[in-house]
Amino acid sequence: MQASQENPKSITFEDIERLLENDERVKVAGLDIDGVLRGKILVKSKFLSTLKSGFGFCSVLFGWDLHDKVYTEPGVEFAAEATGYPDIIARVDLSTFRRIPWEDNVPFFLLTFYDPKSPDEPLYCCPRGLLQGVLQGYKELGLEPYAGAEFEFFNFKETPETLAAKNHIAPFPLTPGMFGYSLLRPTLNQDFYYDIFDSLQKFGVQIEGWHTETAPVYNYLFPGSLTNTIILAGPGVYEAAIAYTSALEAADRAALFKTSVKQLGILRHGVVPSFMAKPHNNLPGCSGHLHFSIREVGTGQNVFAAMKGKGEEQSKFADVTVEMSGMMRSFLAGVLKGLPSCMAVLAPTINSYKRLVENYWAPVTVSWGIDNRIAAVRVIAPPVCSPSATRMEVRVTGADINPHLAIATILACGLWGIHEKLTIPIAPLGHPASEGKGERLARSLAEAILKMDDAGSVARKVLGDRFVNHFVKTRRHEWSAWESAVTEWEVRRYMELI
Repeated sequence: MQASQENPKSITFEDIERLLENDERVKVAGLDIDGVLRGKILVKSKFLSTLKSGFGFCSVLFGWDLHDKVYTEPGVEFAAEATGYPDIIARVDLSTFRRIPWEDNVPFFLLTFYDPKSPDEPLYCCPRGLLQGVLQGYKELGLEPYAGAEFEFFNFKETPETLAAKNHIAPFPLTPGMFGYSLLRPTLNQDFYYDIFDSLQKFGVQIEGWHTETAPVYNYLFPGSLTNTIILAGPGVYEAAIAYTSALEAADRAALFKTSVKQLGILRHGVVPSFMAKPHNNLPGCSGHLHFSIREVGTGQNVFAAMKGKGEEQSKFADVTVEMSGMMRSFLAGVLKGLPSCMAVLAPTINSYKRLVENYWAPVTVSWGIDNRIAAVRVIAPPVCSPSATRMEVRVTGADINPHLAIATILACGLWGIHEKLTIPIAPLGHPASEGKGERLARSLAEAILKMDDAGSVARKVLGDRFVNHFVKTRRHEWSAWESAVTEWEVRRYMELI
Protein backbone atom coordinates (compact mmCIF):
# COMPACT_ATOMS: atom_id res chain seq x y z
CA MET A 1 0.00 0.00 0.00
CA GLN A 2 1.34 3.42 -0.90
CA ALA A 3 1.75 5.93 1.89
CA SER A 4 -0.77 8.20 0.18
CA GLN A 5 -3.46 5.61 0.85
CA GLU A 6 -2.93 5.47 4.62
CA ASN A 7 -6.16 7.36 5.36
CA PRO A 8 -4.68 10.87 5.25
CA LYS A 9 -7.58 12.17 7.38
CA SER A 10 -5.95 10.54 10.40
CA ILE A 11 -2.36 11.63 9.73
CA THR A 12 -0.74 13.60 12.56
CA PHE A 13 2.44 15.67 12.78
CA GLU A 14 4.05 12.70 14.48
CA ASP A 15 3.31 10.47 11.46
CA ILE A 16 4.88 12.70 8.85
CA GLU A 17 8.56 11.97 9.44
CA ARG A 18 7.85 8.25 9.18
CA LEU A 19 5.78 8.64 6.03
CA LEU A 20 8.46 10.77 4.38
CA GLU A 21 11.50 8.90 5.66
CA ASN A 22 12.62 7.92 2.13
CA ASP A 23 11.84 11.26 0.50
CA GLU A 24 14.09 14.25 -0.07
CA ARG A 25 11.53 16.70 -1.43
CA VAL A 26 7.84 17.56 -1.07
CA LYS A 27 5.48 19.39 -3.41
CA VAL A 28 2.92 21.85 -2.00
CA ALA A 29 0.28 23.96 -3.76
CA GLY A 30 -2.58 26.33 -3.04
CA LEU A 31 -5.38 27.76 -5.13
CA ASP A 32 -5.61 31.25 -6.53
CA ILE A 33 -8.89 33.09 -7.12
CA ASP A 34 -9.34 31.43 -10.54
CA GLY A 35 -8.88 27.93 -9.14
CA VAL A 36 -5.40 27.53 -10.62
CA LEU A 37 -3.00 25.54 -8.45
CA ARG A 38 0.15 27.50 -7.59
CA GLY A 39 2.95 25.82 -5.69
CA LYS A 40 6.55 24.80 -5.28
CA ILE A 41 8.92 22.04 -4.27
CA LEU A 42 10.37 22.18 -0.74
CA VAL A 43 13.32 20.24 0.57
CA LYS A 44 12.05 17.85 3.24
CA SER A 45 13.79 19.56 6.14
CA LYS A 46 12.24 22.91 5.19
CA PHE A 47 8.82 21.29 4.77
CA LEU A 48 8.96 19.66 8.21
CA SER A 49 9.99 22.92 9.84
CA THR A 50 6.87 24.68 8.50
CA LEU A 51 4.24 22.25 9.72
CA LYS A 52 3.41 23.95 13.01
CA SER A 53 3.42 27.63 12.07
CA GLY A 54 3.33 27.71 8.27
CA PHE A 55 5.61 29.58 5.88
CA GLY A 56 5.59 32.79 3.88
CA PHE A 57 4.00 32.86 0.42
CA CYS A 58 3.96 35.99 -1.73
CA SER A 59 0.59 37.74 -1.46
CA VAL A 60 0.63 38.63 -5.16
CA LEU A 61 -1.01 35.21 -5.58
CA PHE A 62 -4.27 37.07 -4.89
CA GLY A 63 -3.18 40.25 -6.66
CA TRP A 64 -2.84 38.94 -10.21
CA ASP A 65 -4.92 37.15 -12.82
CA LEU A 66 -4.41 33.74 -14.36
CA HIS A 67 -1.82 35.23 -16.77
CA ASP A 68 0.12 36.79 -13.86
CA LYS A 69 -0.97 40.32 -14.77
CA VAL A 70 -1.45 42.43 -11.66
CA TYR A 71 -5.04 43.58 -11.19
CA THR A 72 -5.55 47.12 -12.41
CA GLU A 73 -8.80 47.79 -10.55
CA PRO A 74 -8.20 50.25 -7.69
CA GLY A 75 -8.39 48.89 -4.18
CA VAL A 76 -7.35 45.26 -4.72
CA GLU A 77 -5.54 44.61 -1.46
CA PHE A 78 -2.76 42.42 -2.82
CA ALA A 79 -2.18 44.22 -6.13
CA ALA A 80 -0.82 47.56 -4.91
CA GLU A 81 2.86 48.00 -5.70
CA ALA A 82 3.09 50.48 -2.82
CA THR A 83 2.61 47.67 -0.32
CA GLY A 84 5.61 45.75 -1.64
CA TYR A 85 3.65 42.48 -1.98
CA PRO A 86 4.31 41.15 1.53
CA ASP A 87 3.95 37.50 2.48
CA ILE A 88 0.79 35.79 3.59
CA ILE A 89 0.99 32.60 5.64
CA ALA A 90 0.67 29.23 3.91
CA ARG A 91 -0.24 26.27 6.09
CA VAL A 92 -0.07 22.64 5.06
CA ASP A 93 -3.27 20.61 5.35
CA LEU A 94 -2.03 17.18 6.40
CA SER A 95 -5.34 15.56 5.46
CA THR A 96 -4.59 16.24 1.78
CA PHE A 97 -1.47 14.03 1.70
CA ARG A 98 -1.08 11.96 -1.45
CA ARG A 99 1.70 11.01 -3.85
CA ILE A 100 1.89 12.00 -7.51
CA PRO A 101 2.40 8.76 -9.50
CA TRP A 102 3.55 10.50 -12.70
CA GLU A 103 6.17 12.57 -10.79
CA ASP A 104 8.14 9.71 -9.27
CA ASN A 105 5.65 9.45 -6.36
CA VAL A 106 6.69 12.80 -4.92
CA PRO A 107 4.68 13.59 -1.74
CA PHE A 108 2.04 16.29 -2.24
CA PHE A 109 0.00 18.49 0.11
CA LEU A 110 -2.52 21.28 -0.38
CA LEU A 111 -2.18 24.64 1.35
CA THR A 112 -4.62 27.02 3.00
CA PHE A 113 -3.65 30.69 3.18
CA TYR A 114 -3.87 32.93 6.28
CA ASP A 115 -3.48 36.64 6.95
CA PRO A 116 -0.48 37.41 9.22
CA LYS A 117 -2.63 40.09 10.92
CA SER A 118 -5.20 37.47 12.00
CA PRO A 119 -3.38 34.15 11.73
CA ASP A 120 -6.13 32.07 13.35
CA GLU A 121 -8.56 32.51 10.45
CA PRO A 122 -8.07 31.71 6.76
CA LEU A 123 -7.52 34.64 4.43
CA TYR A 124 -10.90 36.01 3.32
CA CYS A 125 -10.14 35.42 -0.39
CA CYS A 126 -8.50 31.99 -0.03
CA PRO A 127 -10.78 29.53 -1.87
CA ARG A 128 -10.14 26.64 0.54
CA GLY A 129 -10.51 28.99 3.49
CA LEU A 130 -13.83 30.35 2.24
CA LEU A 131 -15.22 26.84 1.87
CA GLN A 132 -13.93 25.84 5.31
CA GLY A 133 -15.76 28.80 6.81
CA VAL A 134 -19.05 27.79 5.17
CA LEU A 135 -18.61 24.20 6.35
CA GLN A 136 -18.14 25.44 9.91
CA GLY A 137 -21.67 26.85 9.73
CA TYR A 138 -23.01 23.39 8.92
CA LYS A 139 -20.88 21.79 11.63
CA GLU A 140 -22.53 24.05 14.20
CA LEU A 141 -25.86 22.50 13.17
CA GLY A 142 -24.50 18.96 13.42
CA LEU A 143 -24.43 18.61 9.63
CA GLU A 144 -21.82 17.72 7.01
CA PRO A 145 -22.31 18.58 3.32
CA TYR A 146 -21.29 16.12 0.62
CA ALA A 147 -20.58 16.98 -2.99
CA GLY A 148 -19.38 15.63 -6.30
CA ALA A 149 -18.23 17.27 -9.53
CA GLU A 150 -18.73 16.21 -13.13
CA PHE A 151 -16.49 17.79 -15.75
CA GLU A 152 -16.88 17.80 -19.52
CA PHE A 153 -13.82 18.93 -21.46
CA PHE A 154 -12.44 19.00 -24.98
CA ASN A 155 -9.16 17.24 -25.79
CA PHE A 156 -6.90 18.31 -28.63
CA LYS A 157 -4.00 16.59 -30.40
CA GLU A 158 -1.70 19.49 -29.69
CA THR A 159 1.09 20.69 -27.44
CA PRO A 160 1.35 24.08 -25.74
CA GLU A 161 3.89 24.99 -28.43
CA THR A 162 1.72 23.99 -31.41
CA LEU A 163 -1.27 25.79 -29.90
CA ALA A 164 0.76 28.96 -29.45
CA ALA A 165 2.09 28.70 -33.02
CA LYS A 166 -1.46 28.70 -34.40
CA ASN A 167 -2.67 31.36 -31.92
CA HIS A 168 -4.98 28.80 -30.34
CA ILE A 169 -7.12 28.81 -33.51
CA ALA A 170 -8.62 25.59 -34.91
CA PRO A 171 -7.00 23.07 -32.54
CA PHE A 172 -7.12 19.51 -33.86
CA PRO A 173 -9.66 17.37 -31.91
CA LEU A 174 -8.60 14.11 -30.30
CA THR A 175 -11.37 12.22 -32.12
CA PRO A 176 -13.66 13.13 -35.04
CA GLY A 177 -17.39 13.68 -34.94
CA MET A 178 -20.00 13.21 -32.25
CA PHE A 179 -20.20 9.89 -30.42
CA GLY A 180 -21.40 10.03 -26.82
CA TYR A 181 -20.85 7.01 -24.58
CA SER A 182 -18.77 5.47 -27.34
CA LEU A 183 -16.91 2.21 -26.83
CA LEU A 184 -15.09 2.77 -30.11
CA ARG A 185 -13.55 6.23 -29.67
CA PRO A 186 -11.67 5.51 -26.42
CA THR A 187 -9.98 2.49 -28.00
CA LEU A 188 -8.41 4.81 -30.57
CA ASN A 189 -6.67 6.67 -27.74
CA GLN A 190 -6.72 4.01 -25.06
CA ASP A 191 -3.29 4.85 -23.64
CA PHE A 192 -4.56 8.34 -22.78
CA TYR A 193 -8.04 7.14 -21.80
CA TYR A 194 -6.91 4.48 -19.32
CA ASP A 195 -3.91 6.42 -18.07
CA ILE A 196 -6.17 9.24 -16.88
CA PHE A 197 -8.49 6.83 -15.08
CA ASP A 198 -5.78 4.65 -13.51
CA SER A 199 -3.32 7.40 -12.57
CA LEU A 200 -5.97 9.51 -10.88
CA GLN A 201 -7.18 6.51 -8.88
CA LYS A 202 -3.63 6.11 -7.58
CA PHE A 203 -3.48 9.84 -6.87
CA GLY A 204 -6.54 9.69 -4.63
CA VAL A 205 -8.82 11.45 -7.12
CA GLN A 206 -11.25 8.62 -7.72
CA ILE A 207 -13.29 8.72 -10.93
CA GLU A 208 -16.68 6.97 -10.72
CA GLY A 209 -17.57 7.30 -14.40
CA TRP A 210 -15.48 8.15 -17.47
CA HIS A 211 -16.84 8.32 -21.03
CA THR A 212 -16.97 10.23 -24.29
CA GLU A 213 -19.60 12.95 -24.29
CA THR A 214 -21.97 14.61 -26.71
CA ALA A 215 -24.80 17.06 -26.17
CA PRO A 216 -28.12 17.57 -27.94
CA VAL A 217 -29.32 21.05 -28.80
CA TYR A 218 -33.00 21.71 -28.39
CA ASN A 219 -35.52 24.12 -29.84
CA TYR A 220 -38.45 24.82 -27.55
CA LEU A 221 -42.12 25.07 -28.47
CA PHE A 222 -43.06 25.69 -24.84
CA PRO A 223 -41.58 24.86 -21.44
CA GLY A 224 -41.38 21.12 -20.99
CA SER A 225 -41.69 20.35 -24.72
CA LEU A 226 -38.58 19.27 -26.65
CA THR A 227 -38.52 19.15 -30.44
CA ASN A 228 -36.15 19.16 -33.38
CA THR A 229 -33.24 17.55 -31.60
CA ILE A 230 -29.94 18.22 -33.37
CA ILE A 231 -26.79 16.44 -32.24
CA LEU A 232 -23.91 18.91 -32.41
CA ALA A 233 -21.31 18.46 -29.70
CA GLY A 234 -18.67 15.91 -28.97
CA PRO A 235 -15.46 15.82 -31.06
CA GLY A 236 -12.76 14.91 -28.56
CA VAL A 237 -14.99 15.53 -25.53
CA TYR A 238 -14.76 13.36 -22.42
CA GLU A 239 -16.75 13.54 -19.21
CA ALA A 240 -15.59 12.44 -15.78
CA ALA A 241 -17.75 11.99 -12.70
CA ILE A 242 -15.48 12.38 -9.69
CA ALA A 243 -16.39 10.23 -6.68
CA TYR A 244 -18.90 11.75 -4.26
CA THR A 245 -17.41 12.65 -0.88
CA SER A 246 -17.33 15.30 1.86
CA ALA A 247 -17.51 18.80 0.40
CA LEU A 248 -13.95 20.01 1.05
CA GLU A 249 -12.47 16.77 -0.25
CA ALA A 250 -14.79 16.98 -3.28
CA ALA A 251 -13.53 20.48 -4.07
CA ASP A 252 -9.91 19.40 -3.59
CA ARG A 253 -10.39 16.44 -5.92
CA ALA A 254 -12.08 18.61 -8.55
CA ALA A 255 -9.22 21.12 -8.57
CA LEU A 256 -6.60 18.37 -8.61
CA PHE A 257 -8.45 16.59 -11.42
CA LYS A 258 -8.25 19.57 -13.75
CA THR A 259 -4.53 20.09 -13.20
CA SER A 260 -3.70 16.38 -13.28
CA VAL A 261 -5.51 15.72 -16.55
CA LYS A 262 -3.54 18.54 -18.18
CA GLN A 263 -0.25 17.26 -16.78
CA LEU A 264 -0.86 13.70 -17.93
CA GLY A 265 -2.19 14.66 -21.34
CA ILE A 266 0.69 16.99 -22.16
CA LEU A 267 3.47 14.98 -20.47
CA ARG A 268 2.66 11.53 -21.80
CA HIS A 269 0.24 11.67 -24.71
CA GLY A 270 0.58 14.81 -26.81
CA VAL A 271 -2.94 15.83 -25.77
CA VAL A 272 -4.00 19.25 -24.48
CA PRO A 273 -7.23 19.05 -22.43
CA SER A 274 -9.25 22.26 -22.15
CA PHE A 275 -11.69 23.17 -19.38
CA MET A 276 -12.73 26.36 -21.17
CA ALA A 277 -16.51 26.71 -20.93
CA LYS A 278 -17.08 27.01 -24.69
CA PRO A 279 -14.10 26.62 -27.05
CA HIS A 280 -16.19 26.51 -30.26
CA ASN A 281 -18.79 28.87 -31.71
CA ASN A 282 -21.03 26.20 -33.18
CA LEU A 283 -20.84 23.56 -30.47
CA PRO A 284 -22.29 23.39 -26.97
CA GLY A 285 -19.95 24.15 -24.12
CA CYS A 286 -18.44 22.13 -21.31
CA SER A 287 -20.32 21.81 -18.05
CA GLY A 288 -19.03 21.41 -14.54
CA HIS A 289 -22.15 20.14 -12.82
CA LEU A 290 -22.10 19.91 -9.01
CA HIS A 291 -24.10 17.46 -6.88
CA PHE A 292 -25.00 18.16 -3.25
CA SER A 293 -26.52 16.46 -0.23
CA ILE A 294 -26.17 16.91 3.53
CA ARG A 295 -25.62 14.23 6.15
CA GLU A 296 -26.20 14.26 9.85
CA VAL A 297 -22.95 14.04 11.79
CA GLY A 298 -22.80 10.83 13.77
CA THR A 299 -25.56 8.90 12.01
CA GLY A 300 -24.56 9.66 8.42
CA GLN A 301 -28.25 10.01 7.54
CA ASN A 302 -29.01 12.01 4.41
CA VAL A 303 -31.15 14.87 5.72
CA PHE A 304 -32.38 15.67 2.20
CA ALA A 305 -34.36 12.41 2.23
CA ALA A 306 -38.08 12.89 2.91
CA MET A 307 -39.43 11.66 6.23
CA LYS A 308 -42.39 9.56 5.13
CA GLY A 309 -45.56 10.07 7.11
CA LYS A 310 -44.65 13.65 8.02
CA GLY A 311 -45.90 15.22 4.81
CA GLU A 312 -42.38 15.97 3.63
CA GLU A 313 -42.88 14.22 0.33
CA GLN A 314 -45.27 17.00 -0.77
CA SER A 315 -43.94 20.21 -2.31
CA LYS A 316 -45.72 23.55 -1.94
CA PHE A 317 -47.45 22.85 -5.25
CA ALA A 318 -50.36 20.62 -4.35
CA ASP A 319 -50.39 18.66 -7.60
CA VAL A 320 -46.64 17.96 -7.56
CA THR A 321 -45.25 15.15 -5.47
CA VAL A 322 -41.52 15.11 -4.84
CA GLU A 323 -39.80 13.35 -2.00
CA MET A 324 -37.76 16.15 -0.44
CA SER A 325 -37.29 16.86 3.25
CA GLY A 326 -38.20 20.27 4.63
CA MET A 327 -34.49 21.00 5.00
CA MET A 328 -33.87 20.17 1.35
CA ARG A 329 -36.68 22.47 0.27
CA SER A 330 -35.22 25.33 2.31
CA PHE A 331 -31.74 24.61 0.94
CA LEU A 332 -33.11 24.61 -2.61
CA ALA A 333 -34.97 27.86 -1.96
CA GLY A 334 -31.76 29.52 -0.77
CA VAL A 335 -29.90 28.35 -3.86
CA LEU A 336 -32.63 29.55 -6.24
CA LYS A 337 -32.85 32.95 -4.56
CA GLY A 338 -29.07 33.28 -4.48
CA LEU A 339 -28.32 32.28 -8.07
CA PRO A 340 -28.79 35.70 -9.76
CA SER A 341 -26.29 37.53 -7.55
CA CYS A 342 -23.79 34.65 -7.39
CA MET A 343 -23.34 34.09 -11.12
CA ALA A 344 -19.97 35.85 -11.19
CA VAL A 345 -18.62 33.00 -9.04
CA LEU A 346 -20.54 30.21 -10.77
CA ALA A 347 -19.70 31.52 -14.26
CA PRO A 348 -16.44 33.39 -13.61
CA THR A 349 -15.04 34.09 -17.07
CA ILE A 350 -16.01 36.07 -20.16
CA ASN A 351 -16.40 32.78 -22.01
CA SER A 352 -18.70 31.26 -19.37
CA TYR A 353 -21.66 33.19 -20.75
CA LYS A 354 -21.14 31.91 -24.30
CA ARG A 355 -22.10 28.51 -22.88
CA LEU A 356 -25.19 29.78 -21.05
CA VAL A 357 -27.44 30.41 -24.05
CA GLU A 358 -30.82 29.08 -25.10
CA ASN A 359 -31.19 25.76 -26.91
CA TYR A 360 -27.80 24.38 -25.89
CA TRP A 361 -28.92 22.23 -22.93
CA ALA A 362 -27.60 24.85 -20.51
CA PRO A 363 -29.85 26.68 -18.02
CA VAL A 364 -30.46 30.38 -18.55
CA THR A 365 -33.12 31.11 -15.90
CA VAL A 366 -33.67 30.56 -12.19
CA SER A 367 -35.38 27.19 -12.38
CA TRP A 368 -35.58 23.75 -10.85
CA GLY A 369 -37.03 20.48 -11.97
CA ILE A 370 -37.61 16.91 -10.89
CA ASP A 371 -34.92 14.87 -12.66
CA ASN A 372 -34.93 17.60 -15.32
CA ARG A 373 -31.65 18.26 -17.11
CA ILE A 374 -32.85 21.55 -18.58
CA ALA A 375 -33.26 23.21 -15.17
CA ALA A 376 -30.68 25.27 -13.32
CA VAL A 377 -31.12 22.88 -10.38
CA ARG A 378 -32.09 19.26 -10.95
CA VAL A 379 -33.70 17.53 -7.97
CA ILE A 380 -32.86 13.82 -7.85
CA ALA A 381 -35.18 11.96 -5.49
CA PRO A 382 -37.17 8.72 -5.31
CA PRO A 383 -38.30 6.90 -7.36
CA VAL A 384 -35.31 7.61 -9.65
CA CYS A 385 -32.92 6.93 -6.76
CA SER A 386 -33.00 5.46 -3.27
CA PRO A 387 -33.94 7.82 -0.40
CA SER A 388 -30.34 7.77 0.84
CA ALA A 389 -29.17 9.05 -2.57
CA THR A 390 -31.53 12.06 -2.60
CA ARG A 391 -29.56 15.06 -3.82
CA MET A 392 -29.60 18.06 -6.11
CA GLU A 393 -27.47 18.87 -9.11
CA VAL A 394 -26.53 22.47 -9.89
CA ARG A 395 -26.28 22.67 -13.68
CA VAL A 396 -25.39 26.34 -14.13
CA THR A 397 -21.69 25.81 -13.52
CA GLY A 398 -19.23 25.15 -16.34
CA ALA A 399 -15.91 23.36 -16.45
CA ASP A 400 -14.15 26.70 -15.95
CA ILE A 401 -15.24 27.10 -12.32
CA ASN A 402 -13.01 27.45 -9.31
CA PRO A 403 -14.42 24.33 -7.58
CA HIS A 404 -13.87 25.60 -4.04
CA LEU A 405 -15.56 28.93 -4.66
CA ALA A 406 -18.48 27.38 -6.55
CA ILE A 407 -19.11 24.70 -3.91
CA ALA A 408 -18.75 27.25 -1.11
CA THR A 409 -21.23 29.58 -2.80
CA ILE A 410 -23.93 26.95 -3.35
CA LEU A 411 -23.54 25.64 0.20
CA ALA A 412 -23.61 29.17 1.63
CA CYS A 413 -26.84 29.94 -0.22
CA GLY A 414 -28.31 26.66 0.97
CA LEU A 415 -27.30 27.32 4.58
CA TRP A 416 -28.95 30.75 4.38
CA GLY A 417 -32.10 29.06 3.12
CA ILE A 418 -32.02 26.59 6.02
CA HIS A 419 -31.49 29.31 8.64
CA GLU A 420 -34.26 31.49 7.20
CA LYS A 421 -36.60 28.54 6.50
CA LEU A 422 -37.09 29.88 2.99
CA THR A 423 -39.76 28.48 0.69
CA ILE A 424 -39.22 27.52 -2.94
CA PRO A 425 -40.08 30.64 -4.96
CA ILE A 426 -41.20 29.02 -8.23
CA ALA A 427 -42.85 25.86 -9.50
CA PRO A 428 -40.73 23.12 -11.09
CA LEU A 429 -40.19 23.12 -14.84
CA GLY A 430 -43.03 21.38 -16.62
CA HIS A 431 -45.59 22.68 -14.14
CA PRO A 432 -48.00 25.23 -15.69
CA ALA A 433 -47.21 27.70 -12.90
CA SER A 434 -43.52 27.77 -13.84
CA GLU A 435 -43.93 29.16 -17.35
CA GLY A 436 -42.14 32.47 -17.72
CA LYS A 437 -41.61 32.85 -13.96
CA GLY A 438 -37.90 32.20 -13.53
CA GLU A 439 -35.63 35.25 -13.56
CA ARG A 440 -33.24 35.39 -16.51
CA LEU A 441 -29.70 34.78 -15.31
CA ALA A 442 -26.90 37.15 -16.28
CA ARG A 443 -26.09 37.23 -19.99
CA SER A 444 -22.54 38.47 -19.46
CA LEU A 445 -19.88 38.74 -16.80
CA ALA A 446 -20.51 42.50 -16.67
CA GLU A 447 -24.17 41.91 -15.78
CA ALA A 448 -23.19 39.29 -13.20
CA ILE A 449 -20.73 41.70 -11.58
CA LEU A 450 -23.41 44.37 -11.16
CA LYS A 451 -25.79 41.93 -9.47
CA MET A 452 -23.12 40.58 -7.14
CA ASP A 453 -21.87 44.05 -6.20
CA ASP A 454 -25.32 45.35 -5.24
CA ALA A 455 -25.41 46.46 -1.60
CA GLY A 456 -28.28 44.11 -0.75
CA SER A 457 -27.22 41.10 -2.81
CA VAL A 458 -27.62 37.57 -1.50
CA ALA A 459 -23.95 37.09 -2.40
CA ARG A 460 -22.99 39.71 0.19
CA LYS A 461 -25.24 38.09 2.78
CA VAL A 462 -23.77 34.62 2.40
CA LEU A 463 -20.15 35.23 1.32
CA GLY A 464 -19.37 38.46 3.18
CA ASP A 465 -18.45 41.93 2.02
CA ARG A 466 -14.67 41.45 2.09
CA PHE A 467 -14.77 38.49 -0.25
CA VAL A 468 -17.37 40.04 -2.56
CA ASN A 469 -15.49 43.34 -2.77
CA HIS A 470 -12.27 41.55 -3.69
CA PHE A 471 -13.85 39.11 -6.12
CA VAL A 472 -15.87 41.78 -7.92
CA LYS A 473 -12.68 43.75 -8.56
CA THR A 474 -10.97 40.69 -10.01
CA ARG A 475 -13.91 40.16 -12.37
CA ARG A 476 -13.93 43.82 -13.39
CA HIS A 477 -10.28 43.39 -14.31
CA GLU A 478 -11.27 40.42 -16.48
CA TRP A 479 -14.06 42.38 -18.15
CA SER A 480 -11.76 45.35 -18.80
CA ALA A 481 -9.26 43.06 -20.52
CA TRP A 482 -12.04 41.74 -22.75
CA GLU A 483 -13.39 45.21 -23.60
CA SER A 484 -10.02 46.35 -24.91
CA ALA A 485 -9.33 43.15 -26.88
CA VAL A 486 -9.65 43.02 -30.68
CA THR A 487 -11.14 39.63 -31.54
CA GLU A 488 -10.79 37.38 -34.58
CA TRP A 489 -14.52 37.89 -35.18
CA GLU A 490 -14.06 41.66 -35.44
CA VAL A 491 -11.15 41.31 -37.84
CA ARG A 492 -13.06 38.90 -40.11
CA ARG A 493 -16.19 41.03 -40.06
CA TYR A 494 -14.78 44.51 -40.54
CA MET A 495 -11.22 44.51 -41.92
CA GLU A 496 -12.03 44.24 -45.62
CA LEU A 497 -15.61 45.39 -46.03
CA ILE A 498 -16.33 48.24 -43.67
